[in-house]
Amino acid sequence: MKENLKLGIKLLVIAGIAGLLLGYAYEITKGPIEAKAKEEQSIAMKELLPAATDFKKSEKNFSSDSNISSIYEGNKNGQLSGYLFTVKSSGYGGPITMMIGISTEGKVEGVKILAHTETPGLGSNAEKPKFKDQFKGKSAEKELTVGSDIQAMTGSTITSKAVTSGVNSAIKFYNDQLKGAK
Repeated sequence: MKENLKLGIKLLVIAGIAGLLLGYAYEITKGPIEAKAKEEQSIAMKELLPAATDFKKSEKNFSSDSNISSIYEGNKNGQLSGYLFTVKSSGYGGPITMMIGISTEGKVEGVKILAHTETPGLGSNAEKPKFKDQFKGKSAEKELTVGSDIQAMTGSTITSKAVTSGVNSAIKFYNDQLKGAK
């Protein structure tokens, strides 16, 4: 009985120390991780709406679409250039987080995959220009479909449909809420 109690106390001390060390490591790395995420977001914004020079979070209510997690307005010299949508869609390996740019002219400016857990060499190819550049320049007048508007990646139809679904969420919101609002 005494041996079990001693062992339990030792394990409690070790677990407590490990927990403190993990908490300390988290606090040290939290700031740089957040800064890196903001930097990557800023780069993605400039890449997807090159006509814009500054970006601000939109006040538009997007709670009606659970796939959209944020909307930014891109401006240049006080003129609205377009919108950036951060969207989550369900892929084969889990959620795919992407950013979609749509200009005020109603064109998809581009798609940037921010995070995913897709299969390396298959679904992960959604990040490659051969796939994601298919969206660039497409009209945001109607939703896009895999097979006619977008060619699916070989062996990754689910991922292709998931990315297209994310883009369609942005297109739908743009058409229903933002089109013509300059």
